[in-house]
Amino acid sequence: MEPPQSSTSFDTETLMDHDLMVKIGHGDHTAFRTLVERHQNSLIGTISKMLGNESDSEDIAQQVFIRIWKHAKRYKPDNKFTTYLYTIARNLVYNESRRRSRKRTISTDQLEEDHHLQFPAEANQEPDNNLLESELRLAIDAAIQKLPENQRLAVVLRRYENVPYEEIAVILKTSVPSVKSLLFRARTTLREHLAKYLDE
Repeated sequence: MEPPQSSTSFDTETLMDHDLMVKIGHGDHTAFRTLVERHQNSLIGTISKMLGNESDSEDIAQQVFIRIWKHAKRYKPDNKFTTYLYTIARNLVYNESRRRSRKRTISTDQLEEDHHLQFPAEANQEPDNNLLESELRLAIDAAIQKLPENQRLAVVLRRYENVPYEEIAVILKTSVPSVKSLLFRARTTLREHLAKYLDE
């Protein structure tokens, strides 16, 4: 299945990224620093949600930017820069996920069972609201972690970064209808995992 062709008309932010990439291709360190500052927060957040924790997110984000620096001369502005950015991140995150799956780790189920230990009640705290919000946030993160890789990335990009369907399709090397199908299946699964919270 051929990935969709993206439009050649870009917004101001994308044109700025393309201009920075041209300068980076010529070895401009200032342009590279500007590019990193523009995208590092959203990139780290996306990687963190994909991996289910923040421990390695900054390291992987750094690897993403290192690859961007190394390959800047070959960069082609065919799509939005964020498409290129998240495609590199996807590959590194998938590799890290597979590496972790070969190691013995605490299961997500165990983390869910023990999550209340991370949020001790305090005397000056509003226990009901704060605890429920924390519990729901952890439950959502845990449910997302149980999704297959492509569904997980599609949900994270769409829900948290508001990436258009067309861009997600390019990142996942699939079609827009396939992205919508992935998101439909993911949302159905998430509703099942979060049923007790939705009922409440």
